[in-house]
Amino acid sequence: MAKAATQFACTDCGYSAGRWFGKCPSCGEFGTLVEEATGQAKSASAAKPTLRLIDVKAEEAERIPTGISELDRVLGGGLVPASLVLVGGEPGVGKSTLLLSALAAMSTERRALLVTGEESVAQVKLRAARLGGAEQVEILAETELEIVCATLEQERPAVCVIDSVQTLYSSELGSAPGSVGQVREAAARLLRVAKEAGVATILVGHVTKDGAVAGPRVLEHLVDCVLQFEGDRYHEHRILRASKNRFGSTNELAVFEMTGTGLVGVPEPSELFGRTVEGEIGAAVACALEGSRPLLLEIQALVAPTDLAMPRRVGTGVDPKRLAMIVAVLSRHAGIALGQADVFVNVAGGVRIDEPGADLAIGLAIVSAAKGAPVKPRIAAFGEIGLTGRLRPATQAERRLEECAKLGLEAAVAPAGTTGRGKLCILEAETLREAAKAGIDAKRAEGG
Repeated sequence: MAKAATQFACTDCGYSAGRWFGKCPSCGEFGTLVEEATGQAKSASAAKPTLRLIDVKAEEAERIPTGISELDRVLGGGLVPASLVLVGGEPGVGKSTLLLSALAAMSTERRALLVTGEESVAQVKLRAARLGGAEQVEILAETELEIVCATLEQERPAVCVIDSVQTLYSSELGSAPGSVGQVREAAARLLRVAKEAGVATILVGHVTKDGAVAGPRVLEHLVDCVLQFEGDRYHEHRILRASKNRFGSTNELAVFEMTGTGLVGVPEPSELFGRTVEGEIGAAVACALEGSRPLLLEIQALVAPTDLAMPRRVGTGVDPKRLAMIVAVLSRHAGIALGQADVFVNVAGGVRIDEPGADLAIGLAIVSAAKGAPVKPRIAAFGEIGLTGRLRPATQAERRLEECAKLGLEAAVAPAGTTGRGKLCILEAETLREAAKAGIDAKRAEGG
């Protein structure tokens, strides 16, 4: 037997070393390496025979509907049996509320278990009474990992929610609950139990101050799906995204509204986020694509003179680097003087846009704010802006145009070559300058 060694592990990235460092060599954070005792080294095991993929028989298991259509959309159609799902988000954003509602809906047809380590049974009972319909949900208040795993192997529920994985601890490890070693051990054991017992397990994870899931990165590598809650807990709307999904797309998005009876899905988010006030300066409607869902979003922009040597480019809900690129293209190829002005861009509703198809709407909102002229009423815009000032077509233009028509818009500013069916008028443009002329209502400029 090899002698047990002491390792120092980083609480942010999981990097481990044989000695302590003031600065983590992997992620560069200071003071994050903590001491952990490793287990005894195991003897070598016998080799196992290998298989060819052609000899493997794979059966497509029927997914478990959660009873919440928006959650099923992000998961790719429902929970996959024997899968491990990690849900992260800010404190108070609604993780426990959403998962308890899902357990209540699933408990009507199959066994559903809630393992709570942060709240008492009485606290969960009060929340369940407020949500309603959770009478059949089974509950276990336990933080010892061995007991939780033994209960899952014996009871074998169809679905289990563990709130949260950072509260579990193994008596075999000497470190405190929530440490790198404990979280890694808990995730590994629960993964094995979920696969062997066929239990669809959902883990609730804490997040760091930067919004990332707390604990080592191996936690996200082990699980099958990682769901991330976005949105401020002081606002009523929440966004749920999948940053990793082995059984579906990672581009899907779900919108929830926090009400007195829990989180309620918003089936038509375009009605919520895509409404603008006619004649408002610095506002444009973008038609973004999130997975299979077209989404209309209001883009707000403000251009103000600055006395700073380096004007600010501040984006909320958009990539700051992409915003700086759009501002540079507007200055160079569209003739918009922004060198002595601060530019602020915001996506209404707290939604984040990552796809390049929203570039054109961001550019129109900035031009509208700079010229003091509103965007023409009842139009949307989509398209990618190139560094040469030329517009590139956005993917799935047909679906975007259908969403615009469904909301009652009359026209869409799009790159040249965009075609679509229906009564929606397409204002085609090859360059950003042409798009600005087509989309900005110059007759209604201030003082004009």
